[in-house]
Amino acid sequence: MKFKSDIDIDFPNREEALKLLQHTPAGIIRDGKLIKHNTGIYVTDIPTDPFVGCASIDHKLAEERGYAKLDFLNVSLYTQIKSEQHLTDLMAREPDWVRIYDAEFCARLIHIGNHYDTLMKMPEPVDTIPRLMMFLAIIRPGKRHLIGQKWAEVAKSIWDPTEDGYTYKKAHACAYAHLVCVHINLLCEQG
Repeated sequence: MKFKSDIDIDFPNREEALKLLQHTPAGIIRDGKLIKHNTGIYVTDIPTDPFVGCASIDHKLAEERGYAKLDFLNVSLYTQIKSEQHLTDLMAREPDWVRIYDAEFCARLIHIGNHYDTLMKMPEPVDTIPRLMMFLAIIRPGKRHLIGQKWAEVAKSIWDPTEDGYTYKKAHACAYAHLVCVHINLLCEQG
């Protein structure tokens, strides 16, 4: 059994975290040429290309061979969080869901800011974490056909793979939905 993973870790500044960790940037083959992956790293030994300065195996092939890639992501929103307690408080607070229906407020939100028009096409409100998770999946190309449907109908197939095998992972949607809620609360807190 091969270990398959898709581990994303958010940082206010990924470069600061990478300075503390011995790692090898992941490789990706584009147009027949090896280049560095934008966010992926390996913290275990992996064959490297000394000229490119990254893993010599494309990240998809590396996963098939059992290498576990970590994606270190920049999420600048975290620079506005004062402390771990502040983050915990923002996460624990129920967001003012009505605020996302204000076009100017919505435009400022991480992950959904550019999707106000889609939000307005949904016949029922985005007013819970599960609905926000589904909304985050709907705005991905493979699920846009679900725009305008009621949440009960969306829920029947939103997490299923598309015909080409793409799937927006429910775990990612959950993490992103919580981050959107933190952002709503942070913006409300800032006035």
